[in-house]
Amino acid sequence: MDERVSKDTINRLNKLKEAIEKYRYDYHVLNKATISESALDSLKHELVEIETKYPQLITPDSPSQRVAGEPLPEFKKITHKVPQWSFNDAFSKEDMVEFDARVKRFLIQSGIENPNPSYVCEHKIDGLKVVLEYKNGLLF
Repeated sequence: MDERVSKDTINRLNKLKEAIEKYRYDYHVLNKATISESALDSLKHELVEIETKYPQLITPDSPSQRVAGEPLPEFKKITHKVPQWSFNDAFSKEDMVEFDARVKRFLIQSGIENPNPSYVCEHKIDGLKVVLEYKNGLLF
């Protein structure tokens, strides 16, 4: 552990991890929201801020490094034909600009020169995503 990281910071980091894991478990496994989405997003944002400032504190089991709990059994896994991207909890204009930069880097690495993607942004409905596929104008 880096000596420059205070004990208070390490304690806060551990409390954030524990709280986020509990709330994710409640939501994703028990299907109960025990904290508001904005409050959980705020906890996750604080965790990422600490880990960004002190990267030596990032661990593979951190909630910032993996997706939340197990889905309910009613949900079936599928493989999307194209990658499904996320803002990863954008809280500011700068976060959205960083997302755009990541997308452009990915497109350049995929062989697209001078990418100029367009986006559709909608209000977040936490835990729900629907991808509809049309073939010849008909819902597939």
